[in-house]
Amino acid sequence: MALKVGDKAPEFKLKDSFEKEVSLSDFKGKRIILYFYPKDNTPGCTKEACNFKENWDLLQKNNIVVLGISKDNASSHQKFIEKFNLPFILLTDPEPFKVSSDYDSYGLKKFMGKEYMGMMRNTFLIDTQGNIEKIYLKVKAAIMADHIIADLGLS
Repeated sequence: MALKVGDKAPEFKLKDSFEKEVSLSDFKGKRIILYFYPKDNTPGCTKEACNFKENWDLLQKNNIVVLGISKDNASSHQKFIEKFNLPFILLTDPEPFKVSSDYDSYGLKKFMGKEYMGMMRNTFLIDTQGNIEKIYLKVKAAIMADHIIADLGLS
């Protein structure tokens, strides 16, 4: 069943780029941007991550946590973070991609006429109570953070 605005955000525990376990409940009382992306160091994913980095000060000032999730391993995440000086946490959702599936962000994709299973570029805004405040499907990677900031009326 697809998640919708107002639903309790599914709890999870995943490992970050340092192999440290991180759970959604670690950020209780904070607003969370939870974004799913296909792969570290690819053009669209790099644009999306850098857009969050460019807006980091504003997000921090407004007590907003950013968590990125892909199926890449900790080592890949570490290299991606170092290469682009990313200030937020990247998490690994290994096969069978349970967290991505719980958030309707892993499934059948099409590219150049071929179908395959993969990570979808979706973003969830989670409120301070742990409920889904907004859902962004098939996002524009280069302006995702800008879009959320505009929706929240932050400046």
